[in-house]
Amino acid sequence: MGGGQGMSSILMLGLMVLVFYFFMIRPQMKKQKELKKFREGLKAGDKIVSIGGIHGKILEVTDSTVLIQSEGTKLRLEKSAVSQAMEDTLQAK
Repeated sequence: MGGGQGMSSILMLGLMVLVFYFFMIRPQMKKQKELKKFREGLKAGDKIVSIGGIHGKILEVTDSTVLIQSEGTKLRLEKSAVSQAMEDTLQAK
């Protein structure tokens, strides 16, 4: 008698894990992959926004950092601190 209920409980749990994977984990992994590709494709002249909200133009790119100019000031940022291209922010409005 109890075997049928146990099997349906395991099936429901498996279904919930599957739904969680397709709606939460998979889209997040895809977004991370796109962000990594974007950061690897940075080049001098690109206009970017950092995760701290600093807008600037890239002057130099190294393996792990970028040198940006923002209103006459030069800053060196880690590539991981670059959140998006400035054109993306203009299109979103």
